[in-house]
Amino acid sequence: MSLTPSGQWWADQDFLTRVVTDLLTGELRRLRPGSPAPLSRVLGPGLQIGAPGTGAAGPESDGLGADSLELVSLATALVEALHLHRSGIEDYLLVRRTLGEWIEICAAGLARFDEALTFRTSGSTGKAKSCTHATSSLTEEADFLAGLLGPIRRVVTLVPCHHIYGFLFTVMLPRVAGAPVVDARGRMPSRVCADLADGDLLVATPDMWAAVARSGAVLPSGAAGTSSTARLDAGVARAVRDQGLGRLVEVYGSSETGGIGWRDDADGPFHLFPYWELSQDGSAVSHVRSGKAGTLPDRTVIVSPGRFSLTGRLDAAVQVGGVNVFPGKVADVLQSHPDVAEAAVRAFPVEGGERLKAFVVPSSGRSDEAILDDLIPWAHARLTTEERPRSWTVGMALPRDPMGKLADWPLG
Repeated sequence: MSLTPSGQWWADQDFLTRVVTDLLTGELRRLRPGSPAPLSRVLGPGLQIGAPGTGAAGPESDGLGADSLELVSLATALVEALHLHRSGIEDYLLVRRTLGEWIEICAAGLARFDEALTFRTSGSTGKAKSCTHATSSLTEEADFLAGLLGPIRRVVTLVPCHHIYGFLFTVMLPRVAGAPVVDARGRMPSRVCADLADGDLLVATPDMWAAVARSGAVLPSGAAGTSSTARLDAGVARAVRDQGLGRLVEVYGSSETGGIGWRDDADGPFHLFPYWELSQDGSAVSHVRSGKAGTLPDRTVIVSPGRFSLTGRLDAAVQVGGVNVFPGKVADVLQSHPDVAEAAVRAFPVEGGERLKAFVVPSSGRSDEAILDDLIPWAHARLTTEERPRSWTVGMALPRDPMGKLADWPLG
């Protein structure tokens, strides 16, 4: 079953509401990194977007309290992602100020133009990247995934739908497969697993699958799961299968390309999606019909025609909670604090993933405790949740090996 002109994804009120709400939530987290985003998927259409004095009818406590600059940023996030500028309808976002009205404006814009969508990378390098995809290519992937995964009773999601992984698996795929979506975010993995039934598809990230494995929950053999955004630990995958899950499909790709390959054996190679071709050296892919090309962020080894394995990342990014973060960028932020002369940031392993640790050299004579008492909340206000170090160490000099290169250090 494929999407038809009369079956656009946005025609379903639930799909469009979830996409708009998650887009605004993500933008608020960017605008207010030190505070939790006040927007929730359970809030109603009467939610006021703007603060008093910017056109909102209700008090600030009844809405987001967005000031004029935030209001423009929130509206721009929708314009960019949904290409509302192609319909000429975007100015209405600054006139009408409730969540329900913004959803209606987005529906009207998409009714005029819905041929492309834009997703943004995390911006962990300091410059978020826009990645535009034709709706036809997203439908092509959803069609392939529907055939790969087979009949689906329900899609149970633990991920937001405004990033490409969440959009493909919790908007496009359910639309193609005719399956309802259950948003299980905010619930314990063990409780989510207890409610799974045969035919369900659980959409999660590697960290979430690690939590499922740790919970020891018994999983139905007729259910399946998907994982993406980072490498799925083979031990976690085996543990989840031992807990009863019938199938766990790992998808490899990026915001720039969408899905490139898949596997349901964490110890085996990836199968290339049928509409992609790998370059001879495995460093890039090209679409067999459109010619669209992309480079891969990982070192790739072709093991046989249509099969490839990954041997490590090419860039300096590490995955934290399914999000690319760049330790060097975090170190630069820490070094801008007046009490910090130098800083180093590295990843350290935790069950099912990685987190960041920081080593700082003070520039003042204050005690280590006093420096950290100021530095940690200061850093939290400037970094995303994924970028925030979980371990802090203070020392007189950065740790270096005999060759003068930066060395590792124990957790603080």
